Amino acid sequence: MGFQPDMRSVRQGISVIGALKYRVWNGVVADLWQAECQAGATGEYVSEHPRLFVILDKVGGPFETTLNPSVPGLSSRSGAHAISFMPAGVPVWGRTQQRMRIRHLDLHFDAANVSERLGQALSPDLLRQPRIMFSNERIQTLARLIAGECAEPDARHDLYGDGLVLAVLIDLFGLRRDAPRRRTPLTSWQLKAATDYIAEHAAGTIRLQDLAGLVGLSQSHFSHAFKASTGLPPHQWQLKARIERGQRLLAAGDRSLTEVAVEAGFSDQAHFTRVFRRLIGETPAAWRRGTIERPSMD
Repeated sequence: MGFQPDMRSVRQGISVIGALKYRVWNGVVADLWQAECQAGATGEYVSEHPRLFVILDKVGGPFETTLNPSVPGLSSRSGAHAISFMPAGVPVWGRTQQRMRIRHLDLHFDAANVSERLGQALSPDLLRQPRIMFSNERIQTLARLIAGECAEPDARHDLYGDGLVLAVLIDLFGLRRDAPRRRTPLTSWQLKAATDYIAEHAAGTIRLQDLAGLVGLSQSHFSHAFKASTGLPPHQWQLKARIERGQRLLAAGDRSLTEVAVEAGFSDQAHFTRVFRRLIGETPAAWRRGTIERPSMD
């Protein structure tokens, strides 16, 4: 199942209606619940992961949410349009003085996983800040679509639900698209120094910090500038240099494929063959046969 949130609860006077319906996407679990609450019902909840709680439908009530059971909380008197965000490990209490029925969606998510997929870190401050009973029409609309996916026996492609939950989290944390930065390429002498070094040491281990130090740049600056100059990141350029060395060795015709692979800097013949086919379009053996059999232009 992959990501599995740990949710602990203590409930009194709350009965779950029907079976839990849920869906799992990359780093996110969506739970769709229906429950009946008796007058005076209470519940205490805590999750090891951040959780978004969205009331979809409510009959009766009102439903009250609080971070401290000894003080009054915020109420959902206005109806279903209430959302709460709870940080990881922070307990929350729900209660009602009147009989009610409620249908709600819980979104549990792995913050590190989501940040990596978005290419942008979720704000640590916002991840630690509880938000109780707020309204957001966009999130409500998206939550209803997610709930529909949870309830649907024949679900759509995973990318559909995955996109919906990412849209919710983007809105919740106010993520904005960064303006693309124009990368400055290396100067001609920097590019020559870096590519010459890679060509000379292609078969061995080349550290990014050594390349960056060679031209007096930070590793991050060098990596971006090198790609802006060549269209390839440094490690891909090294693979290209290894394949070019392998081609020269293959054309000589006096070494086995295993020997060529090792001398070109690959761990074994299989690795050499995979990379060679990806970059050249055919296997080393086929390429060598074609080179040897190709008639001379002299």
